[in-house]
Amino acid sequence: MDAIESAFFDLALSCGALRFGTFTLKSGRVSPYFFNAAAFAAGEPLLALGRLYAAGVERARLPYDMLFGPAYKGIPLATALAIGLALDHGRNVPYSFNRKEAKDHGEGGRIVGPPLSGRVLVIDDVISAGTSIGESASLIAAASATLAGVVIALDREERGQGPTSAAAEVEARYNAPVIRLARLSGLLDYLAEHDALKDHHQAVAEYRARYGA
Repeated sequence: MDAIESAFFDLALSCGALRFGTFTLKSGRVSPYFFNAAAFAAGEPLLALGRLYAAGVERARLPYDMLFGPAYKGIPLATALAIGLALDHGRNVPYSFNRKEAKDHGEGGRIVGPPLSGRVLVIDDVISAGTSIGESASLIAAASATLAGVVIALDREERGQGPTSAAAEVEARYNAPVIRLARLSGLLDYLAEHDALKDHHQAVAEYRARYGA
């Protein structure tokens, strides 16, 4: 587990974005942990998250020209990443996001911010079925731009539609890399290293054994 991953888990736990218990997911799977990026709902944790996103993106050395945050959770994440890149890396990167429904007055359209162009990096919290990424990829392609990659906070490393993870399926389907700040395998290491959290290790390990890619 590296410094970015460890700092991410520290932050997620401190603001309740990462919780342990019994949670039924959209997939119907019953999970012993739950990650909710909406819990980064104040200035300080959102800034800290944006700086972690920026550190992960810079470390990946992925070429891109702009950022895109899919509505709705991706909007504050793209904003935070843009701020993190400016503060810590001296990069002034434009970002856009989409409306769920096209606006028929004013500037109109579905995209808020500069038009999608060049190499577009998509920012989201997790990849589950890959539906959100598919919608973003369609918008990018319609603008004659290129999907440069996807950056997510947590890779649950669960099987997608087949034997590989949902994130791996996105990489194969769109021929674009997925950058992860943290993984489920890293969470298991983190739980093992913290006495106050060790009681959750077995349940998470059993869940991974059942659903892991």
